[in-house]
Amino acid sequence: MVGIVLLAMVAAFLALRLYMVLGKRSGHEQALPPKPAEERLAPVQAPRATAEPIADAGQPSDSVIDPDAAQGVRAILSADPNFDVARFVEGAKAAYRMILEAFWRGDEDELAWLVAPDVREAFAVAIAERKEAGHTLDNRLIAIETARIVEARMEGRVAFVTMHFVADIAAVTRDAEANVVAGTLEDAVSTNDHWTFSRNLRESDPNWLLVETDEAA
Repeated sequence: MVGIVLLAMVAAFLALRLYMVLGKRSGHEQALPPKPAEERLAPVQAPRATAEPIADAGQPSDSVIDPDAAQGVRAILSADPNFDVARFVEGAKAAYRMILEAFWRGDEDELAWLVAPDVREAFAVAIAERKEAGHTLDNRLIAIETARIVEARMEGRVAFVTMHFVADIAAVTRDAEANVVAGTLEDAVSTNDHWTFSRNLRESDPNWLLVETDEAA
């Protein structure tokens, strides 16, 4: 019984932390799990740098929104007037760090609160393969250089926002004896990713989940 209560407390803490980072309305070795297959029709399901200033946090800004995404952002604002662009971008950056670090640690319990089911399954497969090989990741997110909204849309009452992240990551893979088998912490590698977050606006749950990852062109 004590174990069940403790697990419930941990789950509540993780949910609260995700709410705080995303829900508030106010080229290297194994850095990511395998990307979803191109033919998959449905998107696959899943602290901090400073965003450029936005004059009006609730309205689209050229500093963090690509022109092609502006119409989609306005559609989300129309469906949810409390959607806050600046806070969403900051939350997405925080989630980017949290998800990467949880994956690198192999922390599937934390990933369960941050990503949608299909993404969680892809992460789990990659983590299992890593464990079977006796490898651990000693990766470090050095900096997020770019965080921009490049696509936004509504599908019914479900909102989707795709972020373009450019980040510097130092990546090292170690064997069971902690020997380096790939990578180095001496040099950071630039990554260029598109991550899509989604939220059903019909639901009271304010959390945005990672539903798809892809390498940016």
